[in-house]
Amino acid sequence: MKINASQMAVIMHPAISSTALLSAPAIIARHADRDMWLSPLWGSLIGMLSVYIACRLNRLYPSETAIQYYERILGKFAGKLLGLVFLMFLLHITGIIIRQYGEFVVSTFLTETPIVVIIVSMMIVCAYAVRCGLETIARSAQIIVPVVGLLFIVIVAMLIPDMKVTKLLPMLENGLWPSLKGALFPAAWFSEFTLVSFLLPHISDRQHAWKWGLASVVSVSFIFILTAASSLMLFGGITSALPYPVLLLARYISLADFLSHVESIVMAIWVAGLFIKITFFYYILAAGTAQWLDMTDHRPLVMPLALLLVVFSLWSGKSFGEISLFLATAAPFYVMLMLVLVPLLLLAIALLRKHFAAGKGVPE
Repeated sequence: MKINASQMAVIMHPAISSTALLSAPAIIARHADRDMWLSPLWGSLIGMLSVYIACRLNRLYPSETAIQYYERILGKFAGKLLGLVFLMFLLHITGIIIRQYGEFVVSTFLTETPIVVIIVSMMIVCAYAVRCGLETIARSAQIIVPVVGLLFIVIVAMLIPDMKVTKLLPMLENGLWPSLKGALFPAAWFSEFTLVSFLLPHISDRQHAWKWGLASVVSVSFIFILTAASSLMLFGGITSALPYPVLLLARYISLADFLSHVESIVMAIWVAGLFIKITFFYYILAAGTAQWLDMTDHRPLVMPLALLLVVFSLWSGKSFGEISLFLATAAPFYVMLMLVLVPLLLLAIALLRKHFAAGKGVPE
């Protein structure tokens, strides 16, 4: 299946921003305080680096995904071992994403529904999309993302009369350090742009991939900054104590006693975005596992992996508080290790191999 570079950018937008949309403002505010809106700006540099690494590795191995070129760079045994580690990491992270979805729905809307029902319902829809393939995921994203983006901007626009710019002041009161410290968390989300390495071999106009990848980073940065700034201008210093600031933003809306309960729109936005994110991660897991097992088709793995993902989502933590603690402490280092540091080291090794091979006059 083939997609184009613009479809890649559209897929990556909700694949990065959807989980961050609700929880990121509170996490960033704990470290950056009034400068929390600057943190996504610094974090986006990691997104640009991630896109560069993925595109550079794809230039060296144009028809291969990360799972396949691990073996080319490190040798068969070490490459297979690293591929297995990466797939287990992806299984774990996707399980946490699914659990976040389930916990949010149960805690805010469907309080009497067992979480396993919520999770299994989403997995059935995602499994169908993954089985249909990458092109189906891309076309779903093309339909969902513009609608979600427009609704989100309308919600923020309706809050403008209640926002106070003075809550952003004084800027950089304690220097750059708080905003840089807060940037660690959006940087972890931005590092997920490395996963475009699984899309690049399927892109028909690959010469535009770098440009569209950067465009996606910029659009996600805009959503991050808009969300953080809106939360801060409305809630001020208590933002860090709120579990879902964006949901509370929507509940705050009341226009002339006519338009209220806009949180249902936020729910729709988030579920639609999460559908794309879960499906994207699930597809990479299925396609990567098939490549690791030297299978030609990922579809026989779709249902077994769906069962595994449901189990991992329930095993990922005893409670949502435990998962939130993990996301606010160890997760940034864990994610950036696998999605930034490891690919960067692989790129360095690949370039060194190419340099020495060229010096000796032998083919790679």
